[in-house]
Amino acid sequence: MNQKIIVLDFGSQYTQVIARRIRECSVYSEILPFDTKASDIASREDVCGIILSGGPASVLAKNSPMPDPEIFRLGLPVLGICYGLQLMGRILGGEVVKGKEREYGYGLLSFKKPGILLKGLKSPVQVWNSHGDRIEKLPKGFAAVGWTQNSKFALVEDAKRKFFGMQFHPEVAHTPKGMKIIKNFLYGVCGCKGDWKMSDYVKSAIDKIRAQVGDKKVILGLSGGVDSSVAAALIHKAIGDKLTCVFVDNGLLRKDERVKVENLFKKNFKMRMKTVRAEKEFLSRLAGVTDPEKKRKIIGKTFVEIFDKAVKGVKGVEFLAQGTLYPDVIESVPIAGNPASLIKSHHNVGGLPKEMKLKLLEPLRELFKDEVRALGKELGLAHEVLWRHPFPGPGLGVRVVGEVKKEYCDILREADAILMEEMRASGIYEKVWQAFAVFLPVKTVGVMGDERTYDNVIALRIVESADAMTADWANVPHEILAKVSNRIINEVKGVNRVVLDISSKPPATIEWE
Repeated sequence: MNQKIIVLDFGSQYTQVIARRIRECSVYSEILPFDTKASDIASREDVCGIILSGGPASVLAKNSPMPDPEIFRLGLPVLGICYGLQLMGRILGGEVVKGKEREYGYGLLSFKKPGILLKGLKSPVQVWNSHGDRIEKLPKGFAAVGWTQNSKFALVEDAKRKFFGMQFHPEVAHTPKGMKIIKNFLYGVCGCKGDWKMSDYVKSAIDKIRAQVGDKKVILGLSGGVDSSVAAALIHKAIGDKLTCVFVDNGLLRKDERVKVENLFKKNFKMRMKTVRAEKEFLSRLAGVTDPEKKRKIIGKTFVEIFDKAVKGVKGVEFLAQGTLYPDVIESVPIAGNPASLIKSHHNVGGLPKEMKLKLLEPLRELFKDEVRALGKELGLAHEVLWRHPFPGPGLGVRVVGEVKKEYCDILREADAILMEEMRASGIYEKVWQAFAVFLPVKTVGVMGDERTYDNVIALRIVESADAMTADWANVPHEILAKVSNRIINEVKGVNRVVLDISSKPPATIEWE
């Protein structure tokens, strides 16, 4: 039995990031609903500590999510992050107030003595803030360790009871020393040994799949991307020939995608595969639709209908498997009833119609992209499969901004192919998280061969990220961008302007729709 850290989820979009950071430290983490009973936690074996996540609510609001106060009497170390700190402060007798100024974005954490959590760090430390409330008065037994511009109790501790709280988010990439702080809590406070590894996840995931599926059969939508490929390998390892893979060419794929996927599948997998060509069906239903949410819903509904037809020839199929990852889930629906807010729906999460006839099997829904790649490596998948850039389930349907037409998709395919070719040729492809082209629903005036043109605009989106929850635009050398732009304008008919997206996430998302 592995040691574990319990993360109580109060609805933060970063709850799973906390769990992921813990796993990166070779410690198993388990996310539970915010109102989990202390007795339930006490009954679990090898629990070393508890982390209270952040959340969108205010502890000052009526009906704000509250934990079982008995968790503070279990004798376990507790770390409160942002909303979790405010909860801890209020429950244990401190005072929380509405901040005069909201702290959002980068900040500096200053301190005189580092205490346990800041051991090995020097003041000041760059941190990421996202809060409006703040602690005004500490509970008895607590002492201030660090402060920021608008929060004198940005990091506090009750070393005797092993209670710690921080107003900032150590789990996000924007807090550069955040992993050091988390490690100090895990190893310095909780006494963790670091006894968890990806092979442990493989075994537990296989056991869960077998228990869920039983003697039934599974059909999986194979896109050729990292997620569906790893999902296929994992499920096949669990249930073997009870898995059938289906590839749907929906007309929203990258250039030559169907041929590449079929070749890739035959090379790397030994499973059944069926190709369904449904371009006309998808594009006809998307005609005239411009709203991103409606497009996602249409694509999701059509996707399920196609699978309903494909599954008729396979007896005993009860499950539809998908490579849904946690960033898809957390941006779409609350997890396990938590109070997380909706950002956008995904075709394979919130976009699925209620009348879908198959049960869902999503073995990767608690993992991030880099963890999926680690899992794929553990399963023996080829490098070329594992290091393809992420591609959204709705495909070019959310990269053609506004109405989706075949001519727009064809233009985008050619532009995107040029970008991919130059990224690989320059050696940058595997150094960034994701790169792609976007078709914009605007036309601009240009001059080609001394003649006036009035053509389309292509945007380039190239980002660096660790988990897709946060991202920064990548600083690609100008000469590479210039070559990409020049080639797209000269080689792709219908384009006379290329622009670069230099937005970070947040506040933007990685995809445009």
